[in-house]
Amino acid sequence: MTATLPAPTTDVIARAVGLTKTYGTGDAQVHALAGVDLALRRGSFTAIMGPSGSGKSTLMHCLAGLDASTSGQIWLGGTEITGLDDRRLTQLRRDSVGFVFQAFNLLPTLTAKENILLPLDLAGRRVEASEFDAIVASLKLTDRLGHLPSQLSGGQQQRVAIARALITKPQVLFADEPTGALDSRTGHELLDHLRSASRELGQTIVMVTHDPNAAAYADRAVILSDGRIVDDLDAPNSDTVLDAMRKLGA
Repeated sequence: MTATLPAPTTDVIARAVGLTKTYGTGDAQVHALAGVDLALRRGSFTAIMGPSGSGKSTLMHCLAGLDASTSGQIWLGGTEITGLDDRRLTQLRRDSVGFVFQAFNLLPTLTAKENILLPLDLAGRRVEASEFDAIVASLKLTDRLGHLPSQLSGGQQQRVAIARALITKPQVLFADEPTGALDSRTGHELLDHLRSASRELGQTIVMVTHDPNAAAYADRAVILSDGRIVDDLDAPNSDTVLDAMRKLGA
């Protein structure tokens, strides 16, 4: 029997220990994650990188409670999420996790403001006006709140998606290739906003990306290969990330 591990310390907001994820059986079995140990500090901005099929998206989905692990333990805040039933897991994701995906997933008939507030409306929660104003101001959306998504640029739509994720004050914000659908300039602006959310708002961010330039905005880059962490870079820049990826033949 696996021993129960202590909850993360106040400085560690999320942690995985011995995390495995296996798909299929027999000869068709694939080990997407093969014993991952990872701790994420509160307020940190972490990039997860690796070649195609390395397990980076699987790791993010398991940490976020979107996919069940095969074995190992995952903690989010003071709660171990491995083994939670669907109801409690859904509640934890709603209350503690934010998501930003490559697709903006905005409702076309709602204004920017209504899209931002939608998660709180669905949960029957209210937001302090000062908190709302601070988030939209930090994302330079104050003068776009009455616009429909069709009236916004791609970068503005993505910033609305970030504001929607931040408004619930999640313990961790997960971003899956958030710049993939954006041009270079807009992508760099978006990454600036994510970095500011981490440094100025204390938001913990985990970003899956294939782009070394995007990873350079993070405080840390975790490199995966064949379901294992093979490198862990503090204060990464595009050169150090490229070097780590070249070692893997990526």
